[in-house]
Order: sequence, then C-alpha cells, then structure tokens
Amino acid sequence: METILKGKVLGINGLGRIGKLSLWYHLQENYFDAFVINVGREVGKKLDDIIQVIETDSTYGVLSRFLNGFNKDNLEIKVIDYDLPIISVNGKLIKFLRNARNPKDINWSNEGVRLVLDCTGNFVDPTLPAEHNKGSLRGHIESGAEKVILSAPFKISDSSKKMPEDSGMFVYGINHLDFDPTKHNIMSAASCTTTGLAHMMKPLLADKYTSAIVTASMSTIHSTTNTQSILDSVPKANASDLRKNRAVMNNIILSTTGAAKALEYVLPQIKNIGFIADSVRIPTTTVSLITLNITFHTPLNSKNEPIINKHYLNDIYKKAAQGNQKDLLIFSERQNVSSDLMGIPAACVIEGHETHTRTGFLQLSTDKLREIGCENDIKMPVTHAKIFAWYDNELGSYVNCLGKLTIYTYQQIK
Repeated sequence: METILKGKVLGINGLGRIGKLSLWYHLQENYFDAFVINVGREVGKKLDDIIQVIETDSTYGVLSRFLNGFNKDNLEIKVIDYDLPIISVNGKLIKFLRNARNPKDINWSNEGVRLVLDCTGNFVDPTLPAEHNKGSLRGHIESGAEKVILSAPFKISDSSKKMPEDSGMFVYGINHLDFDPTKHNIMSAASCTTTGLAHMMKPLLADKYTSAIVTASMSTIHSTTNTQSILDSVPKANASDLRKNRAVMNNIILSTTGAAKALEYVLPQIKNIGFIADSVRIPTTTVSLITLNITFHTPLNSKNEPIINKHYLNDIYKKAAQGNQKDLLIFSERQNVSSDLMGIPAACVIEGHETHTRTGFLQLSTDKLREIGCENDIKMPVTHAKIFAWYDNELGSYVNCLGKLTIYTYQQIK
C-alpha cells in the first residue's frame, strides 16, 4: 500500500528521551515534511495516550510552549487515521508503528523513509549483521532505509573486530564534514558528554600554544538517566557496577563514561594525549557540567611570565564562540547554576568566570640529562588549567547537535 506520507520523511526508532525530544526539535526546525515513529509496542489504551506522551514533558514543559512560547498556546493536533494510526501536529503528519521491535522487520521502505534515527539504545554495535537474533543497526538498512544515525556511541562487543568501513562517528561542528554519503551508511552521533567535550577541546587543539598538551582528564557531573534505578534494586547476573542499582534521587553516584574513547574518533589528535574520563551522577533531571583538567607545555613571555593563563584561555573561547563554533559554543562570564542552562541550544557553555590556571616547573636532574649529552639543568614550565562547561545533556546540547547532524546527513543523500 502506498504511504500517504510525502516529501522528506524522517524515521525515528524509539520514543524515549532522545526520540521524543528529536521529534520536538524537528517540528520546530520545519525541515522534514513528515515523521514515522516506530514504538514497537502498544502505548496506553488508546491513541490519545501516545499523543499525550509526545505533547508533554516533565523537564521541558509542554510541546505547545516549546514551539510557540508562553503567549501562544495554539498547538493543533489532529487525528488523521485511527487505524494506521496517523496524526498531524501543526500540519506535520506523524505515523506510529507498533508491531516490530527488530529493525529488520520495521519495513521503512513502505513508509518512504530514507533516513532513520535509532534512539532505542538497544542496537549499538555496527559490526553485527542485519539478521542478528537480538537485532542490529544494519536491520534498518535491510528494511529499506538508506542511512541510520545512532543516538549513542558505538560499542563493538567483539574486541577483535574493527570499525566497519561503512560506519563512522560524527559530532556536528567537529567532524560532520567527514561524512561521505557514498561510504557511510551507519553513523553514531556519539554521546552528550562527547559532544560537549569535543567542543571544549576543539579551540584548544587549534591554538599554537594550547595544542602542546601534556595530559588531560575530565569529569562530568551528570544528571540522572533512565538507566538508573529510582529505588535500590537487585543487580542483574554478572553486573560489574552495583552502584547503578542504587536509588537515584538521594545519592551522588560514581560512574564511568566512554567520552574519552569516543573523543578519539571525532578528534584524532586526542590519541596522542593521555586522556582519562569519569562520571559522577547527581539527582537532577538535566544539565550536566564538564570539569576539564588539562596540563600544557607553556612558553614564557619577555617578563618571564607564562603565556597560558586564565585570560589567554578565555580569549580562545571568546573567539571560538564568535567564529567557527558560533551557535555551538557559548562563552559566558556570568555566575551560572545548572537550571540557567536548561534548553540552551549549544553544545556547551564555557563558564569563563571559573577558569583557573597555575604554572609550575618540571625540573630535569643533571644526572639524567648527562645520559643524553646535556650538561645543564632544565626547568620546563608547565601550566595546569581547570575549565568548566555546562551542557544540557538532553534537549539543548545533544538533541540540538543530533538534529543538525540529521538535517545535514539528509541533505547529502542523493
């Protein structure tokens, strides 16, 4: 049967946090003409229940205010077909699919879908074949889509396998121009933390002085996610991290993050740096904070003062925010708290007020230097910096960059 959806149709697999907020983003951007959302199961008792799911949000409010502001509550939602089912939101058609959970069974070709966002979090290994018994990203290709974007980092379960030639990880504003429509069919938009961190690191790596990095580490003070337990629960068999099963709303929980590893895919220079990362989960609904600790080889000026200092670093970010990272990186000198950044459409917001540096000297002993033929002591100046950046890990940062990547990808499909 020919679909009634016409024009540029975006497929979304999964209606969790990122799936729903991606729909919100694209309804606002008005680039796609229609949407097909695969939920993979029944929702509630009637179609009105799924409409309520996409119309309301405990973190960001209601869809009408998101699209129109507080003074214009004129959101128009109509049921076009109860059986298919299809609704329209401000004239944009949205069709819901409720039968298939395995990507290869969704049949995107019948819906006119060329590009799919997989927002389920269940299919993250690009090496798995389409017929894998638990499903695979490649199943979307088999069922008719031309390209797939995963709203999470790739995780290759078999360490002996390498990234497939047709797969790539991209962060908008960092390496999205490396997307090759003749080569890449399966893409990852990395993670929210990698997105924010990449935009913190990009201007530093481009500067002639701050690119001389000795070592770096980061911690993300991260809002809660649906992978955590509301109350204490019993871990699954073979669980390695018991803390994920502790109550989320009254604990600060140490955790891990793959942001440093994923960063190497989108900024290959990071491979030459000893970069480590960790995560601390806190009981807030969104907006997270990256604390970047980084040590540079730093030259001294004519007054024997380090060139790299707070003002130098902040100036780098000011220029980036007004230059090639405009609208993706924001430099702020205000004293912010997390709720101030909720919904702000930027990959990250540098908290310039809190940038700090200290310079010391790495002294190399004469004995060691003589072994390599040097007779004089060497005092090498090194500057340690602490830089903070906020990022709305749901809508403002991640979904915003994912949405831009989605539109860019579709525009490249011939």
